[in-house]
Amino acid sequence: MSQDSKESAGFTLPPPADSASAPVAPATVSSSPVAPALAPADADTSSRDLLVGVAVLLVLYIAFFFVRGAYANTLVAKRVPPNKANAAGWWLFVFLACMSTGVVLAAVNSAKFMAPLIIGPLSLIAIVALVLTFVTGRK
Repeated sequence: MSQDSKESAGFTLPPPADSASAPVAPATVSSSPVAPALAPADADTSSRDLLVGVAVLLVLYIAFFFVRGAYANTLVAKRVPPNKANAAGWWLFVFLACMSTGVVLAAVNSAKFMAPLIIGPLSLIAIVALVLTFVTGRK
């Protein structure tokens, strides 16, 4: 392949958007119905991101529900009364739900959802739920 050849087998970039008076060079790549790999920078993807975040949270909550039952059954096997084991399992569910909600919100839009007014209460509830998980799960 020769570097000094004027003809290119690839594509040419369009001129910058601010130079509207310059003529646009014809594209050398055939136009095909291929979707772009990434969304344009000016596209608003917040509703799609929130929808994906809600779907992820729903799947996690279902998994945490089964973890809650497994933890309660483990405590019952360790001779903890069933009502205390069930309460400890629900506190574990609240802890895991708060932590995963904070992580998903931070992944969706960290500039908006990492505010102290959102993360602060989630963290406080998570810490209280973690303490109550272990206090309630005692014999």
